[in-house]
Amino acid sequence: MDNFDPIIGLSPAIEALIRSARIVAATDVTVLIKGETGTGKEVLATAIQKDSPRANKPFITLNCAALPEGLVESEIFGHKKGAFTGAVSDKQGLFQAADGGTLFLDEINSLPVGIQAKLLRFLESGECLPVGGTKPYMVNVRVIAASNADLTKLIENGQFRQDLYFRLNVVPLELPALHQRTEDIEILAKHFFTHFSAAHSLEPPSFSRQTVKALRSYKWPGNVRELRNLCERLSILLSGKVIEPENLPHEFNRNTITASSDFTLPELGLQLDALEADMILQALNRTKGNRSKSARLLGISRDTLLYRIQKHGLATH
Repeated sequence: MDNFDPIIGLSPAIEALIRSARIVAATDVTVLIKGETGTGKEVLATAIQKDSPRANKPFITLNCAALPEGLVESEIFGHKKGAFTGAVSDKQGLFQAADGGTLFLDEINSLPVGIQAKLLRFLESGECLPVGGTKPYMVNVRVIAASNADLTKLIENGQFRQDLYFRLNVVPLELPALHQRTEDIEILAKHFFTHFSAAHSLEPPSFSRQTVKALRSYKWPGNVRELRNLCERLSILLSGKVIEPENLPHEFNRNTITASSDFTLPELGLQLDALEADMILQALNRTKGNRSKSARLLGISRDTLLYRIQKHGLATH
């Protein structure tokens, strides 16, 4: 089994991401995974760990937003007996527990600024200092961090250290939002249907063409996690059925082009390639050649846009 199999998709953006992640996995370099909530940052971190030379070593995960600020430092670096009220014995930190392996710091944007300085010290020297301790200890741990927030904006607001950002951002990997890779929705849904139907001993459902159109038009604020949850629900409630748009939650049918919409297929038909090329040119013209903005206008990832510009042989701006 390929360690990156859990990252499902055939879109150019996902294929490029997996290629980069494979290269990174073979090294010991620090990795920063960026992406909205629900895009699969922990899945990617786990795949990198499993594909790395540290695969048989500990893989420890900490959600930095899940602990009160007063406990984060002790959790990561450990503490000495008597360091604070309730510290009745020495406590091993996650860095010690992960020695030889990998520590995944999820939502690192929530890490308090004071603790960011200690993390930077570790990344630069390999040294960790427990709370209440005077003698640092050395560990050999690879750090993979993830953020669902724009760290550059947090730096501007004084909420994240710029020097730590540069140290973490050695190799950034960005997971695209689901609405930026709509071509992957069907393959993801089929995977989830197969998984949940097997888990509940049910026959998997399927989508009608209009339902696929509705799914592709939706913005997916919860990303792949939201699609996964929807597929689990549909697998149970509509086992073996063809799912129509009316079977979806009402928010999926807003602003969706349907058979009763204002758009009518011309009697002589249309050429999809020509239409796609024209839409790309319109987007590029509207954004004065800015490819990132053009991709957002079109609802696709920047990598997908670049692929389609090349596919149609469009002039670069």
